[in-house]
Amino acid sequence: MSEKPAAQKFFDCHSHWATAKGHIFRTPEELARQEKIWKTKGRNWSEGEMMDYMRANGVRTILDLSFHKMLPIEQIREYHDYAFEVARNNRDVIFGHWLQFDPRRGEESLTEYRRARDADAGFVGFAVSGQGVGVPASDPLWFAFYELAIESNTPVMIMTGLTGIGQGVPGGYGIVLDHGHPRHIDFAAAHYPELRILAARPAYPWQDDMIAVLLHKGNVHYELHGWGPKQLSDNLKKEVGRRLQDRIVIGCDFPVLEYEKVVADWRSLGYSEEVLEKIFYRNAEVYFCGEAK
Repeated sequence: MSEKPAAQKFFDCHSHWATAKGHIFRTPEELARQEKIWKTKGRNWSEGEMMDYMRANGVRTILDLSFHKMLPIEQIREYHDYAFEVARNNRDVIFGHWLQFDPRRGEESLTEYRRARDADAGFVGFAVSGQGVGVPASDPLWFAFYELAIESNTPVMIMTGLTGIGQGVPGGYGIVLDHGHPRHIDFAAAHYPELRILAARPAYPWQDDMIAVLLHKGNVHYELHGWGPKQLSDNLKKEVGRRLQDRIVIGCDFPVLEYEKVVADWRSLGYSEEVLEKIFYRNAEVYFCGEAK
């Protein structure tokens, strides 16, 4: 493992657990698909190994369990408690958690969010995967979640664009890609101007639509995970260094991507050091903590 530069800081706004208990990919077949799609080795890490790897790369992270949202609520609580315990023991690495729920199970989901919010385990926010649950972010089933986020003064992450989950599988696990269209983010932002929305992932094949939403809706910021920066559209690469340079944060999407390559690839794109510092950590510190540190 290469040594990180002494000044490296990386506020990773979206990654996953890589442990046997929390790994986003639950079967040997899914782990093998990681290598096929992202070109990284799918495996389970121990909790200590994962924390040490992040710490060695100057990382503070917000982690997303993701896979558990359709399970019975008792099992969801068990996974949350696991994540929170690891977080309490590694507060220098784990800034917080994105929690995913099925909005059709509204009251039990909202109750669990409140319990998690009060668990003293760092930041806790909703992550809305319209594709993952089959309910787009514009659906009224999400409105109570948005209202609780406004009450809690926490941002909501809303996924957009092509997902790697189900790629290449007949039927794509039943996922309807249009449920991740930026139009659903635009609707939520217009309907709830007080809601802080963090749109997430490159929005392929609707990237220009997502840029338009960002330019039009001041309550929407943008987080980029799941794709290497070299694969971003030309228009998005231009806007990262121009009009959106104060509105962009990034996630590594560990373990499908790894920090050394993500950082090196961003540095290869020719942005100034000022812009790189903004997207590596300064913008996220302002967005989540209120001020750059």
